[in-house]
Amino acid sequence: MPELVSLEKAAALIKDRMTVMFGGFMGCGTPHDLIDVLADSGVKDLTLICNDASMPGGPMKEEHYGVAKLVHNHQVKRFITTHVGLNPEVAKQSMEEKVLEVILVPQGSMAEMIRAGGAGLGGILTPAGVGTIVEESPLCLGKQIIHGKEYLLMDALRADVAVIAGSVVDPIGNVWYRGATSNFNPLMATAADTVIVEAEEMVYLGGIRAEDIRTQSIYVDYVVRGASCIIQI
Repeated sequence: MPELVSLEKAAALIKDRMTVMFGGFMGCGTPHDLIDVLADSGVKDLTLICNDASMPGGPMKEEHYGVAKLVHNHQVKRFITTHVGLNPEVAKQSMEEKVLEVILVPQGSMAEMIRAGGAGLGGILTPAGVGTIVEESPLCLGKQIIHGKEYLLMDALRADVAVIAGSVVDPIGNVWYRGATSNFNPLMATAADTVIVEAEEMVYLGGIRAEDIRTQSIYVDYVVRGASCIIQI
């Protein structure tokens, strides 16, 4: 059964030089409150695995939305992602200042690489990226020809910690995601040594129908309540 902890205690679980996965897609389904605390913690030299670098500004005029806060603070040393075009600070830190290593992979490949990491597989075979600079990625382990077609062998992805956002969480850590907020969250919950769920709403045991549970409690180590968490227990 996962432990219910404060945002501060959850953030303290993330140490310098750790590899951390963050759920979310341009801020949708991102654990924003825990990121806010982490941005003030001083932790540094992180390797981040997430879909994108979010944006310099959020939909409610937030400054440095989502994981963009960590990039802005120079807390990230290595970034494994699929898209960074909406956050110009990534280009500045990686191409001009040379303080951030960015490894880009196709989005579908990254999803499957995380799935492989969670399933205990060594990697995936994919045609995405054949004949492109993806072949030069440190995550590309080589090429194989199967039935006359070329595939890249891409490494599986795992992390020390995965931080995900749950729309509804019950007392034992089962999670339901609202709409598109699921994105990378269910995959990442399977592919890390420690999994932290930031809850938007907490409900009583049985408040999530069994068939609606997207992340089972067995994957979850810690639950934190978001700053505006609705509690129905």
